[in-house]
This record gives sequence, structure tokens and C-alpha cells, in this order.
Amino acid sequence: MEKILVVDDEDFFRERLNRAFIRRGLSTCTACCYDEAMAIIQEEQPTMAVIDLKMPGKSGLLLVKDALAIAAELRIVVLTGYGSIATATEAIRLGAISYLAKPADIDEILKAFSSNNLQQEGPEEELLPPSLARVEWEHIQRVLTDCEDNISCAAKKLGIHRRTLQRKLYKYAPK
Repeated sequence: MEKILVVDDEDFFRERLNRAFIRRGLSTCTACCYDEAMAIIQEEQPTMAVIDLKMPGKSGLLLVKDALAIAAELRIVVLTGYGSIATATEAIRLGAISYLAKPADIDEILKAFSSNNLQQEGPEEELLPPSLARVEWEHIQRVLTDCEDNISCAAKKLGIHRRTLQRKLYKYAPK
């Protein structure tokens, strides 16, 4: 039986996902942080993992990297409420099989685990250009990633005040 690890610092969301996976007949284990997740990966050896990107302490991206270093067969889906192209690219580069925005439906998560994301089903959707707000958000996220999440460094590179950058980061990503 496949076992899935759910890693999220938000208790309510983690438990909701856990119950949904159990209702679907999957064996589960949960963790709220990097250290707890790494211990579970070594002890329980799950076959799949759903990992939150932003957690206190070490990030979900570091967890993806380190988890795959000790369990190369682990299939990982990264979930985030702060999605950006920079973090999505980095997650896939590190070995995650998919990257989904919160709130993700349990069916979306299971589909990400079961399907090959390189193959598209049905006709291609018409691609619309991103909004100006979305382009700004992506640029900020790319610069922040380049600065290793250092707010002061990113604000300096962007030419804006640190507090202004913090206010922009506090908001959810635009559609």
C-alpha cells in the first residue's frame, strides 16, 4: 500500500488533507516542519509526499532536495499559497513532480501523482498574457529567490523600500 506524507505548518490544512487521503484509502503520515518530515521519511519510507513551500525554519524547497537525497524514489508535489514561476521552476528542478497553488483540491493532488505532467489531456488552452500585477509578482519572486529570501537585499535590487516589499509579499499572488 502506498503511503503519503503531508507536510504543512498549518494544522487545519494538514489535517484536512490527511483525512481526505485516508477517505481515498491511502495510508498517511503528517509533519509540521522540515525536521519532523525528514525523520518520518527515514523511519516510515513513504512513497509520496505533499510539501508546503513556505514553512517556519527550513523551506519546502530544501525539504524536497534533502528528502530526495535519502529517498530517491519519493514522488513529491509542492503546494503553496505564494506561487511564482521562480519557485515552481526551482521545485521541479530539485525533483518535485508537480507544483500546485493552494487551496488545491484532493483530486488535483492525486491527479498530479498519477499523471505524467509532460502529457496534456485534450486540446491546448489558449494562453493569455499575464496581468501587469502578475508580472510584477513574478519579478519580485525571482529577485527574492536570487537574494536567497533576504528581504533587504531584494528591496535594494528592486529599488524599493524594504517595508514596501514586505507589504507586497504579504499579499497573495495575483491571478
